[in-house]
Amino acid sequence: MKYTNTLRAILITAVATALAGVAMRAEVIEQVLVKVNGEVFTKTDLETRQVAALRQLGQQVDPKTDPSDAQLRKMLDDVTPQLLVNLVDEMLLVQRGHELGYTMTNDRFQSIVDSIKKDNKIETEEEFQAALKQENMTLTDLRKNLEKQMIVSQVQQNEVLSRIAVSDDEARRYYDSHKSEFTSPQTITLREIFVAVPGDGVNLNVGRDEEARAKAEAIRKRALDGESFEKLAADLSDAPSKANAGLIGPLNLSDLSPEIRNLVDPMKVGDVTTLLRSTKGYQILKLESRSAADLMPFDKAREQISERVFTGKRNEEFQKYLEKLRSQAIIEWKNPELKKAYDQGLTMPAKANP
Repeated sequence: MKYTNTLRAILITAVATALAGVAMRAEVIEQVLVKVNGEVFTKTDLETRQVAALRQLGQQVDPKTDPSDAQLRKMLDDVTPQLLVNLVDEMLLVQRGHELGYTMTNDRFQSIVDSIKKDNKIETEEEFQAALKQENMTLTDLRKNLEKQMIVSQVQQNEVLSRIAVSDDEARRYYDSHKSEFTSPQTITLREIFVAVPGDGVNLNVGRDEEARAKAEAIRKRALDGESFEKLAADLSDAPSKANAGLIGPLNLSDLSPEIRNLVDPMKVGDVTTLLRSTKGYQILKLESRSAADLMPFDKAREQISERVFTGKRNEEFQKYLEKLRSQAIIEWKNPELKKAYDQGLTMPAKANP
């Protein structure tokens, strides 16, 4: 039976899958790899996290894979540094949550389970147990994982996010230095008439080309003499746009080729271009309308600005908070190679969440 990604996203970090021979070392006995304020993290814990990380990246690991397999080693080397940083940060945040008295009540857990069942259309307890079994986990595993997520979220909210505010001065400074983000681009709307040159588009038939050019020039003259460009396009154009009386756009000026932009820039609404030669025929363009770039007023942009400034401050303040927890923690590495990988992970671009 298959289940939706909603359930998998919640379960993935607690998947208890054995790597068998796939490990960072050849030892087969259980090992404590790191102690964080006295709380241990073992080799089995790491292997479980590595499998979950590879699964999140869409990588499937065969438990019979040789630990020396170069491709597997490369994948593990890629995911392990950030994984180690995340797991230590998670342990520190959960420990801090316990200090603050955060816990998951039975009612809260049951509410989440009920939501999982509803989202995944799981109607019976047997189906739910089958879903857990499919992910190689128990109800206890699920509760531990959900409680960790809840505690981490509460710590982040109460210790960091609740203390962040965006002042008017900050919002104004952001607006003044990022006005392009709140400016709608200049657009134009054109109408076209296209006269095709019969042929294969490769070999030029001079006679047919001259006929098409003469026809296009005659149409252009009629437009300049006051006939409706829209009616001429609908009646005489060979382009698909004839169904819409030749209408093209609105088009962002920034999306136009330099040649077309240079052509239309000096035009006024109602102006008609000279004949334009393409590989398949002759084109005439009329500038139908032009809209200037429009800067959203600060008051209307305030909500968007607040969200963007808040996001930046949140990430910055959360990383400061994590650094504080790390500096106050007693982290004892039992494996020098993992310590090196952890230090490497600390130099990588910070993630918003552990």
